[in-house]
Amino acid sequence: MGVLDYFKPVSTLPAEEIRAFLNEKKAGEYNLVDVRAPQEYEGGHLPGAKLIPVGELESRLKELDPTKPTIAY
Repeated sequence: MGVLDYFKPVSTLPAEEIRAFLNEKKAGEYNLVDVRAPQEYEGGHLPGAKLIPVGELESRLKELDPTKPTIAY
């Protein structure tokens, strides 16, 4: 399984649309992935975000549920 099995190509969404999506869904209905460096994550992140630095993403894909929408930032 490759990275594209977890992420469908989409246009960048404005923050308002992401905020609305997160407010409409319950935690666990989506994958929320923070792809920044650990130091940036520790400085602050969205509640429920899983830290998977972009350089580790491909090797850690099994940690994400491919049946759920994925939001990465």
